[in-house]
Amino acid sequence: MDRREEIIALQNMIINNRAKTKLQQTGEDLWGPAPKLSLGVPPQTEGSGDFGGKAPSGNPFFSLEQSTDELMRLVQESADSLEKMTRELERKNQKGTGALPEVPLPETPVLNSQIPKAEQQTQPEKAEETPQPPEKIEDLKAELHGYIGLDTIKAEVDSLINYVTIMQKRKEEGLPTPDLSLHMVFSGNPGTGKTMIARFMSRVYRSLGILSKGHLVETDRSGLVAGYVGQTAIKTREVIEKAKGGVLFVDEAYALTNRGGENDFGQEAVDTLLKYMEDERDDLIVIVAGYTELMKRFVNSNPGLKSRFNRFMEFPDYTVDEMLGIFNMRCEKSGYILADDEAKETLRRRIENDSKDVDGFGNARGVRNLFERALARQADRLAAFSTVTKEDLMTLTKEDIEKA
Repeated sequence: MDRREEIIALQNMIINNRAKTKLQQTGEDLWGPAPKLSLGVPPQTEGSGDFGGKAPSGNPFFSLEQSTDELMRLVQESADSLEKMTRELERKNQKGTGALPEVPLPETPVLNSQIPKAEQQTQPEKAEETPQPPEKIEDLKAELHGYIGLDTIKAEVDSLINYVTIMQKRKEEGLPTPDLSLHMVFSGNPGTGKTMIARFMSRVYRSLGILSKGHLVETDRSGLVAGYVGQTAIKTREVIEKAKGGVLFVDEAYALTNRGGENDFGQEAVDTLLKYMEDERDDLIVIVAGYTELMKRFVNSNPGLKSRFNRFMEFPDYTVDEMLGIFNMRCEKSGYILADDEAKETLRRRIENDSKDVDGFGNARGVRNLFERALARQADRLAAFSTVTKEDLMTLTKEDIEKA
């Protein structure tokens, strides 16, 4: 045998031995001790590396009596096949020890039934997340009444809390109670607090024991409606599954029914939603929100919608004084102050003028945006200072408000 054939034979032996060892190891790990596999290598030659000048007769490569080129091709195919079978299964950094590089070895899966009982008992168990306890309803009420404005909403929420509390007490005393339908419609202009109150209500319902989780899932038409027949129901169900145990908040819900057209699937989303609102009413509350007139049309567009939603909350626009209060509250929480009375008067005039465009300004949302722009203008102004004091960093001037 010449040198080239000797190298080929050695490569072949390495491949066979590695395959034999790893397959045997995997089998023993999974199913217990198993007979050793020779994989074409006669027992008398295994592990010796001594071919006595001849190719091992039990080796399938040599029994083919192919040319050297053919043997090289078969060796390469064997190596490629082994690497493909074991790829990504072991990431240890091993050094090669033979004519072929070390093939990445598998991280062998072990069935729990094959682990000794003593070891099973000592294996750490995955810690389960401990749910946070419900908040106290008294604390939630105090938070509600700490919000700026929203007087009518506060009164309605208080009334709803009272109603649910009394119905639960009747149930505890064995008295008959009507089925609670707590799905709600929020209507009003942008920035009037609809999303904030939806989040708050999810916490209230959990505190009262109505919901198991009390989380809020926010979505809109794009999160519910797909572009092809049959996909919208699936998409809507996925969102509902995420919301179970909490509140599903659908913003601009009127967009589900006001488009129409042959290829519009908004109604399919509504139909799916209606079914789950009934089937899962014990642990799912749906709140839909949008502009007042458009939400009236939405609810009246389907008898099912009208019967499911029997609680309506109208969110009024914030007054100028309330929006000034929101701005000042943001300043206080963020460590800012208005420089003087002139800056305060400039802020009032700015809010009065901007809020005339209800849709464009967006109530509390508009105040937040005005506050953030004022901070940007302050930063531009202070960037020109050679030294900046703590008072400079805290102060918003008339110019900051005007340029915001």
